[in-house]
Amino acid sequence: MSSTKDKYHKLDNGKALELSSYDASPSTHPLPGEQTHAKNELDIDNDDFEMNTGESFKWADGDSNEYLDSHNSRSSFLMGFMNMSNSIIGAGCIGLPMAIKYCGIVGGVLVLVFSTLLVDFTLRLVVVNLKLSGTSTYQDSVEAAMGKWGKLLILLGNSFFAIGGCIGFCIIIGDTIPHVLKAFFPSHASIFHRNIIIVLITIFISYPLSLNRDISKLAKTSLLALLSMGLILISVIIRGPLTDSSYKGEFVFPNYLISSKLLQGMSIINFAMICHHNTSMIFSSLRKPTLKRFDTLTHLCCGIAMVVCALMGFTGFAIFRDKTKGNILNNFPSDDKLINVARFCFGFNMLTTYPMEVFVFRECIRDLIFFKNYDLREPPVLSKKLHFLITTVIVLVTMSISLTTCNLGATLEIVGSTSGSLMAFILPPWVNLIFTGKEKPPKEKIKYYFTIGVGIFLMIFSSLQTLIDAMKGSADSHCSA
Repeated sequence: MSSTKDKYHKLDNGKALELSSYDASPSTHPLPGEQTHAKNELDIDNDDFEMNTGESFKWADGDSNEYLDSHNSRSSFLMGFMNMSNSIIGAGCIGLPMAIKYCGIVGGVLVLVFSTLLVDFTLRLVVVNLKLSGTSTYQDSVEAAMGKWGKLLILLGNSFFAIGGCIGFCIIIGDTIPHVLKAFFPSHASIFHRNIIIVLITIFISYPLSLNRDISKLAKTSLLALLSMGLILISVIIRGPLTDSSYKGEFVFPNYLISSKLLQGMSIINFAMICHHNTSMIFSSLRKPTLKRFDTLTHLCCGIAMVVCALMGFTGFAIFRDKTKGNILNNFPSDDKLINVARFCFGFNMLTTYPMEVFVFRECIRDLIFFKNYDLREPPVLSKKLHFLITTVIVLVTMSISLTTCNLGATLEIVGSTSGSLMAFILPPWVNLIFTGKEKPPKEKIKYYFTIGVGIFLMIFSSLQTLIDAMKGSADSHCSA
């Protein structure tokens, strides 16, 4: 059996990298190899690049891709749309009013449109890079381009994104479930402290679910999650204007234009929209996974996500203004019945979403443990003891961190500016330039370098702003409702 390194070596010296220039725009542009190698067996064609059975996607030496062979369930375009939309419009949605508060109204419009365009561009690049590298996952395409250090980089990025997700979901549980319990049992409100609820729910519900080795059943909740987000959006729009004026703040001058915290707001928006680590799975699950079809899916999902984000962000901020919190649901009274229904639905979703992030983080740790001896064809399996130990440590550490802060916005900012920027804005264009940079004219490379520069700039300066703000002020006000 050939090693992963050998396969990439064969790929580098084969026809797969005999490429002409490629623009990630839709099918109006020729794809790699079409201009000079019309019959090249590894050319990418928008209508012919299909993986219906896994047999049409071959490794450079002719072996079939076992990842796809073992994932034969195929989804319709509608199901692919729901899966991608759920990945984009996720937990970060309730932090969007805070993002608009940070950006300002004019800045919020500009950042939302700009981020949507960049996410749309790099999501499609991820899939193009899969074909260029002959791989089936985002992580493997990075390793094919950059070698072992590239794999280490993406593993660390995925790990940090999963850690941030786990912490954020615990914070959300503490922000939602206690209010619901207090509404049902007002005479016992004093015992429903957020930290007590976080510990009880995490230990007795999320932790047992996280110990499951096969988390696939928990992933089949896209429709429920989308309905819940729709309910939250409708609840904010309906109940917001009716909320007592004592809960609402005022507009200050920077909120009208562009605020000095624009980069922090952009990081929150990025966290809400980034789903690059799921892209390869969504693409390969389609019944007819062509590049043209995926382009259409990506444009549609990103466009709708931008509209939903705008509705949630601008509506929430317009109502609560300078009192807007990192979790918009915390701006409402504890006894608001409709908002409590939204809180319950959102908190319930987190019970199953948290184990999925633990699953991702555990696999990253596994790959780091067996980093030197990792074989793509036969991924290592953790022993029962190691599986239990790693899961327990992940749950206890992330839960403990969530007990120390209520500031969901800061969590989303840090994760969005660091690992989010790395996965969404830096690695996809960088990997593509490694594969096709020699064939691209200088003018065509500008947008790739620009996207990488945006990611690096956001990673450095947004993180610094968030850390400085965290050291200067207290996040206690984010806890109360």
